[in-house]
Amino acid sequence: MDVDAFRAVHEHEWARLRSLVARRHLDGAEADELVALYQRTATHLSALRSAQPEPVLLDQLSTLLVRARARLTGSRYTAWRQVVHYTTRGLPAALWRLRWWTTGAFVFTAVLAVASGVWVAGNPAVQASLFGSDENIRQLVYSDFEGYYSEYSHAAFAGRVWTNNAWVAATCVALGITGVPVLVSLAYNAVNVGLQGGLLVEHGRGELFFGLILPHGLLELTAVFVAAGAGLKLFWAWVSPGARSRSQALATEGRAMVGVALGLVGVLFVSGVIEGFVTPSGLPTWARIGIGVVAEVAFWSYCWFLGRPAAAQGETGDLEARYAGDSVPVSG
Repeated sequence: MDVDAFRAVHEHEWARLRSLVARRHLDGAEADELVALYQRTATHLSALRSAQPEPVLLDQLSTLLVRARARLTGSRYTAWRQVVHYTTRGLPAALWRLRWWTTGAFVFTAVLAVASGVWVAGNPAVQASLFGSDENIRQLVYSDFEGYYSEYSHAAFAGRVWTNNAWVAATCVALGITGVPVLVSLAYNAVNVGLQGGLLVEHGRGELFFGLILPHGLLELTAVFVAAGAGLKLFWAWVSPGARSRSQALATEGRAMVGVALGLVGVLFVSGVIEGFVTPSGLPTWARIGIGVVAEVAFWSYCWFLGRPAAAQGETGDLEARYAGDSVPVSG
């Protein structure tokens, strides 16, 4: 084969293919032409390879065909774009959908915590039965509670708190299908915080208690409430699946709630950093609590400004249809 002659005969077709590939928009006729030229050029490349190798021309045509194929089939939805979609639409929409479940978990916890605090604060016999002797109580009130936040280095403490809370959040979501473990976990944390808070307030150390709890606790407890809400929503998916089958409802909500659990890892990382570095710091109480308030406002702003409109547009936090699999049509 005379390569130069072959090039002279077909160069105009290759040039036209390059031109179509480079265009941003194609009409119907141009798209059909692109397909025809792609097929013809692929035949040309095959003929050149079998007749007489010409490395430069072969590379040029191979590159042109790769670009044309990408134009015909469309670009892949990259992992980076999936991450952006998840963080700006999927996760905030799922969090927004959980707002009432989160509120319910908060109310449940707050009622138990306050009741426990009031119960222990006004009952010396209960204090003795729960915390032991007066010496043990003084040790907790005047030393151990505050010392807990400075027992380890800042970085080690932040990491320890982060991993522990992330595990608690993941457990709430994973075991939420039964409902009971979520309520038990909330009750345990509520009573624990309430008892310690009531004891410190009873001994005039209320400012210390809230000064150490609130900086990180606002965001940390919010994450726990969200995780509990996710678990309870998963439980409700099989109790009341609506028009969907129970398996379909569990699959749909399960995928979305697992996404929430992954998102809470980041939220709890922030609260862990605050607990490790801000809570035990020498900053005045108002400054430490202020940092916690800023983090809490940032979280709810994220849910409001990104999650609310995304949810209104039908975003649920579930995987895209092509990754989630097919669903059987249902009526109603």
